Amino acid sequence: MAENVVGRFAPTPSGRMHLGNVFAGLLAWLSVRSQGGSMVLRMEDLDRERTSEEFAETLRKDLLWLGLDWDTETAPQSQRSRVYEGYFEKLRDLGLLYPCYCTRSQLHNVNAPHQSDGTYVYSGTCRNLTPAQREAFSRAPAWRVRVPQETYKLEDLAQGPFSQDLSTQCGDFVVRRADGVFVYQLAVTVDDGEAGVTEVVRGMDLLGSAPRQMYLQKLFGFPHPRYGHVPMLLAPDGRRLSKRDRDLDLGQLQKNFAPEQVIGALAYACGFLDRPESVSPKELIPSFSWSKIRGNAIYLDETLLFPGQLL
Repeated sequence: MAENVVGRFAPTPSGRMHLGNVFAGLLAWLSVRSQGGSMVLRMEDLDRERTSEEFAETLRKDLLWLGLDWDTETAPQSQRSRVYEGYFEKLRDLGLLYPCYCTRSQLHNVNAPHQSDGTYVYSGTCRNLTPAQREAFSRAPAWRVRVPQETYKLEDLAQGPFSQDLSTQCGDFVVRRADGVFVYQLAVTVDDGEAGVTEVVRGMDLLGSAPRQMYLQKLFGFPHPRYGHVPMLLAPDGRRLSKRDRDLDLGQLQKNFAPEQVIGALAYACGFLDRPESVSPKELIPSFSWSKIRGNAIYLDETLLFPGQLL
């Protein structure tokens, strides 16, 4: 193979994985292993108040219980602040950073521009403040990066073509919070770029963030990876699965099912099997195909039935 395919698991160690996390992890693993590639494990623990090494160790054990192994583990995000600082300064050197003093209520004001999904589009309120105007604020600012009038396009492995005009559909976005913590967009771009990740597989809810990361990749000199944004697994009532609500988390699943049953149910849900049956991830590699995976959501209803049991 001409390219060394590198994928990644990037869980947040804030609790047990739920079935939706497992679904995305399984597809990431299958895609990479079917191409003879390697997997990187990274703990995304920027939020130190919600994450812990105890949860991280549980995540490692859960992945191995499922049969989803990895080849290398990189340093967790909590240990990489100095690295992120260097890239933040690169943006400053390019003249692309500016402080933003907008409050949460201002950003989410109903009269502010919003996308069709309700996500706000930053209007540039603080983009051209004078030094005197900035000094008038008594609170610490967040830091935004200026975006160009440019459309970023990708051919998503699961969703097909997707494009976004950064200036009209996103606006200048935050790369560092007011408390000094670097945000997901910057951290994940740097982490993937430095690890040589060539394929990013994750949930459909993160599709809209890909153009922002592609913009940062361009600025930092990283190549664009392939993206695959997999359908969300939803509860029968349409709710998104949540760690907070313990929706089918690994702790509950391990009490009632073997790992091969969990993998088999997910494989059936996305069309790799004709019926739900016990199977290991390795056994699914020959049947993996991105062409079988389409759509925005999979409901946890009768499609995940084992004989006599419902996940």
